[in-house]
This record gives sequence, structure tokens and C-alpha cells, in this order.
Amino acid sequence: MTVESLFPRLEPLLPGVQKPIQYVGGELNSVSKDWDSAQVRWALMYPDAYEVGLPNQGVQILYEVLNERDHILAERTYSVWPDMEKVMREGDALGPIPQFTLDSHRPVRAFDVFGLSFSTELGYTNMLTALDLAGIPLYAVDRTDEDPIVLAGGHAAFNPEPIADFIDAAVLGDGEEIVLAISDVIREWKEEGSPGGRDEVLMRLAASGGVYIPKFFTVDYLEDGRIKRVAPNRHGVPWRTAKHTVMDLDAWPYPKKPLVPLAETVHERYSVEIFRGCTRGCRFCQAGMITRPVRERSITTIGAMVENGLKQSGFEEVGLLSLSSADHSEIADIAKGLGDQYEGSNVSLSLPSTRVDAFNITLANEFSRNGRRSGLTFAPEGGSDRLRKVINKMVSEEDLIRTVAAAYSHGWRQVKLYFMCGLPTETDEDVLAIADLAKKVIATGREASGRRDIRCTVSIGGFVPKPHTPFQWAAQLGPEETDARLAKLGAAIRSDRNYAKAIGFRYHDGKPGIIEGLLSRGDRRVGRIIEQVWRDGGRFDGWSEHFSYDRWIEAAGKALADEPVDLAWYTTREREYAEVLPWDHLDSGLDRDWLWEDWQDSLEPEGAIEVEDCRWTPCFDCGVCPQMGTEIQIGPTGKKLLPLSVV
Repeated sequence: MTVESLFPRLEPLLPGVQKPIQYVGGELNSVSKDWDSAQVRWALMYPDAYEVGLPNQGVQILYEVLNERDHILAERTYSVWPDMEKVMREGDALGPIPQFTLDSHRPVRAFDVFGLSFSTELGYTNMLTALDLAGIPLYAVDRTDEDPIVLAGGHAAFNPEPIADFIDAAVLGDGEEIVLAISDVIREWKEEGSPGGRDEVLMRLAASGGVYIPKFFTVDYLEDGRIKRVAPNRHGVPWRTAKHTVMDLDAWPYPKKPLVPLAETVHERYSVEIFRGCTRGCRFCQAGMITRPVRERSITTIGAMVENGLKQSGFEEVGLLSLSSADHSEIADIAKGLGDQYEGSNVSLSLPSTRVDAFNITLANEFSRNGRRSGLTFAPEGGSDRLRKVINKMVSEEDLIRTVAAAYSHGWRQVKLYFMCGLPTETDEDVLAIADLAKKVIATGREASGRRDIRCTVSIGGFVPKPHTPFQWAAQLGPEETDARLAKLGAAIRSDRNYAKAIGFRYHDGKPGIIEGLLSRGDRRVGRIIEQVWRDGGRFDGWSEHFSYDRWIEAAGKALADEPVDLAWYTTREREYAEVLPWDHLDSGLDRDWLWEDWQDSLEPEGAIEVEDCRWTPCFDCGVCPQMGTEIQIGPTGKKLLPLSVV
């Protein structure tokens, strides 16, 4: 049965909201397929505003992968701003207007799967808004066969327990292959007449071992609030759910037809992921840990993707993306090849993610041939050499100074340095070392360039311990302590007239980080807090102008009033090895003992023990390669660097 478009009802209401164009759809390369010809239908959501959600690479890739199959239909939806939410709830003569997709303006509730991609946990309240507007019950246990399967993915899905009551399923890791496998299961179930209803199709997904169904697991707690056990409550449900890893990126050259926004977005470029995964081993970095192993795209595929993507989109900027793009084994050839091809054109090339120890002037010059020389961004993360060893960020002060000297001497005038505050073992002295380092950068730049118009921006983010990292057991620094250290740092930067005007200082206070920490390492009880915040008006918590720390504090007090745990228990408390963590039953491929040993190595009293990148050294037994049946892949042929006997 055809599901009609809601646009005739929406159109008269759009003049009453800000930026109505973000709700219109019809972007270049968007897809609107015949409803009745599809057997499986997906509504894909990045739970943030259009300007943030549309450029999201993950959603765009899955949107294309799904729509390339004749029997599958995929459409997109994004979070609506509060003014649009109000208009939709008030509705028209026919009643409220439900959450809709952009491609055909169909109601989200009519789809088979409502898939949400979470790169940050602060989008959870936006999910509840979308569910409520769609007419989908907030709680999974209340849904019927008329409701879609609510599926979570993205980095935050590696601990979906805080939203376990609100989702039907979660997927860990790469999505390209698993979304098609899920579609096949749903298609087969529907062709059989949907036997057993909703529970049956969820059971089929769970039995595969690759889709986590929270309601098929029971969580028991100890009297002190810690988790006693997480165990399946249905026969045939595996005890652990594994992540998905796409090994051959050349076989998945997406997006082939990137979406071109109608309204201004945070990124307006064609992005090519040149490799996936990272084995640098930064102990704070969840992305690097959960995306192992490294898998490179070949130079041939990268070149073909760039050429086709520009042709299909008309974009004038190409971003070569990865967690550390300059680490690609053929990056020099890639840069020269693309530089030669697009020299003299209006196409600019960028390498958004560059490590200090991977940067070189030759590479930088290749990416600025067309005269577009923007500032350089480096992330030392810690202010002192000691602290950088703790976090396994093997970049010395000497490395940084040498790199910025080369950059300033070759015409760059602006450098941005990114650090974190609140890292394990951090002291006031470690933070104040950031000011000293920034001053040395300016002094070096002035000397190397012979100019005074040298700038350095210091940007500080709060450290949030993340699941599946060596720091998953660490205590988080409280907001008051974070703010006090940042105040001292600001004063130190401003104290010297010779440098004060040359150094920019940007930072986030400690409050949003504490809430992110709560949501990152929380268990199912945290879902009550999320719901209370949402009912109290919480929306767009990732936006500083909408975030309310007081609202979260009040909600936590209400939701946990009868529990032996509180906000501090979830955030500023260090965990012990024996404690069952909320995500221990979700398999990222990393060996738990290896993570613990790496955590202990960071705390060595004689100095933290550093770990090399396993692409260039013998294996460190993190567990990924043997557990996931994967290999380290590198180079133009995609061959592993080391023989299996070593890996």
C-alpha cells in the first residue's frame, strides 16, 4: 500500500519557521523510489540539524548502498529545530504532522527500519524527539508490528546501554555489509508472511551474532550499584555481539554520488575516506581502538573516487579523510597525483587530519598548489612530554617545534594546536605547559619567518573516558577542577605581553564533558535520566546554546533517587579490573586484558610505557586480528604487512 507524501500538509506551514529550506528535500543526488516496488524500507537519521546531519559520511554511504538494491528503499530524516517541532505538534486541520523523511516526505513510522547513526551521545534526546513526533512508542517493549525496528549505529553504539530501553537493536562497526544482511533477513521474514511478528524478526537478527537486541538481555546489579551480570534471556541468543569490519574498501567506493545541500552546512566538500582504522594506539581515542585494523584504499580507487565525486557534485573542495590521513602508505603519491591533476583548476585539496610526526612540507605544498593555504592544525593532546607518554601520543616538544618552524618558514602564518584537559595523572603543571609550548611556537614562527604576524590558536577539549579504550577504567576530572585548570591556563597565556595577542585561546568548560561522560559509560539506569531531560525540554544537547547542565543535574537527581549510584559514580569514579562494565558483552575485537595492561602501562610510576604502531612493528596482541578474523592491510595491493604467523 502506497504511503502518501506529507509535503502538501507541510508546505503551508514552512513560512512560519526558520530556514524552511532544510525541510524541503530534493538535493542533487537525492533518491526518491517507488514505495510499492520496495520490499524493505529504511528511514536513516543523523540525530542533529540538517546543517550537521546532511554531510555525515556514514549516513550518505548507507543511503547509497541501500538504494542501489532494487528491492530496498532508503530515505533520510534529520532533527527538526524547536520552532519546527512546535509547528508539527500543532499541525493542521488533519492533526499533528509526524516526523518525516526529506526525500519523499513520508512518515517515519511507515518504514520497516528506523536507523540512527550516533557519532556523539549528546544526540540521544534528539532521538526521543524524533520517536515521539513519529508516533513510535519511546520504549521498545511497547512497540507493535506496526512500528519500525529502531536500530542504533555509529561510534556511540559500542555502548548502547543508556538507550537500551528506547532501541530495538544496535550494530557495532562498519555498516556497508550488515545493513544489506539485515535487509535480507527482513525481506525473507516478510515473504514468509511475517511469522511470529516483531519478536521473531528480532530473534533472527540476534541469532546471527552480529546484531545486538537489548531486550533479549537481562542486567542484574549488586547491592552497591555495580553490575553483577549481563546475560541473554532467550534461548539461541549469543552471549556476545561482534562488530562488523569491511576489509576491502576498494569494493565499497562510496559515496559515488554525494548529496549537495540546499542550505548551508558545516562541510561543503567531497570527502574520500582514504583508509579506515588506526593502530597508533592513543589510549584516549575510542575511534582508533574500535576501528582496528587499518585498511587502506588504493591510490587508483582514491583517484577514481575524486574524479567521479567532483563530476557528480560540482564541489570545489576534496577532503582526504581518515583518523590520521598522512599515515597512508602512499600519501606522497596520492598528493602528487591529485595535485598534478587539479593544478590550475578551481579544485582545492585538504588533509584535515595530520599528525605532527607525519607532517612534511612537501606534502603540505602539494595540497596548497592552487594558492589556498589555510592554517595548519596539529593535536599534541597533552601539554608536557610526560603526559603525552601517558596517553601514548608519541610526539615530543622537539617534534612540534621542528614541524612548526618548517611550516612558518614556508609561508604559513597560522597554526592551531589541540589539547585535552583532565587526562589521567594530569597536574596543573601539565596544563600550564601548554602556555609555554604555545609561546615557543610563536617565538619559533617569528624567528623562522622573520615576521611578527604569526598566530597560534590553542584549543582545549575536556577528556572523556570512552568504552573499549585503555582509559575506560579511568576517573573523569570534575567540572570545577577542569574549569579551575583552564582559568590558570588562560591567565598564563595572557600574562606575557609579547605573546598574548598572538595566541588565541578557545575552550569548552567542564560541564558538557561530564554529561558526555555519563552517557558514554552509563548503564541502562541512565536511560531514565535521558528521558527526564527530554521531558524537561532537553533538545540539541550538543549545541552550547541549547545545552543545560542544571537540567541534567536535576534529572539525574530524580532518576537515581532510589539507586545506590549518582552522577559522580558514573563519571569521576575510577573502576577496578573485576568490575563488569556495561559494554563487556559487546565485542569490539579488543582483548579486555590487553586494554587493562595498557592502562597499567600508562600509570607506571617510573614513567608511562609507550606502545609503537603495530603496522611497523611486531604484533602487540590487542586481539583484533585473530578474534575478528581480520588482517592488517597496507599498500597498493591491500596485502598485510606481516605474515599471519607473526600477526
